[in-house]
Amino acid sequence: MKEVVRREYYLFSPWLRIFHWIMVVSICVLFTTGLMITSPWIIYSSEPTFSGMTVDNIRNIHFLAAYLFSASFIFKIYGFIINRGDRLFPHVWKGYFYRNTVDVALHYMFLKPEHASYLRNPLARCSYAFLYVLVLIEIITGFGIYYMTDPSGIGGTLFGWIIPVLGGEMMAHLVHHYVAWAIILFAIGHVYMVIRAEFMEGESEVSSMFSGSKILAHEPRDAGHLDGTLK
Repeated sequence: MKEVVRREYYLFSPWLRIFHWIMVVSICVLFTTGLMITSPWIIYSSEPTFSGMTVDNIRNIHFLAAYLFSASFIFKIYGFIINRGDRLFPHVWKGYFYRNTVDVALHYMFLKPEHASYLRNPLARCSYAFLYVLVLIEIITGFGIYYMTDPSGIGGTLFGWIIPVLGGEMMAHLVHHYVAWAIILFAIGHVYMVIRAEFMEGESEVSSMFSGSKILAHEPRDAGHLDGTLK
């Protein structure tokens, strides 16, 4: 029997892990209530006249989850600032980034039996950067729609430019709606990939979001990003 020596790499701060799970719950609530607001169920108009399932109550739950989600995103940004492992973004200005991307892509297309070890592989880095763009669009459009009723207040001052830039309220709703679907589709792929990496490739993807550490059998190519030795 061959002995396998594994090394622990502390990657994710408590800030990222705590607010990651808060954002997971918030996204589930936001998407569900968003669908219910978009296409109200017939139960809303049934007896009794007063019900916890009224559209107003669903909207209030949606708004509360939106504020919680936005606050969590802000705290995740704070985690990016204080912990290098939280901000492993794609190094698109480096030639090795594209070589590593091809290496991982060939493996995902079943053209290679395995890819090199990474703390955060380049395709994952690109996908998370794309997710943050989607999240930012969702937050901006959401608050732009929300503060339409109070254009002279602080919220209206901060987000009042959204509706005119997008060409009207209807377009803002459409952007908000379809970006929400894009985030859900990303989440489905994300769950599949992290479970695959955890159990098929032994990369500690799932467990690292609880412990903060990855335990790997091979030296990851991007290990130097944690201590700044690899630029």
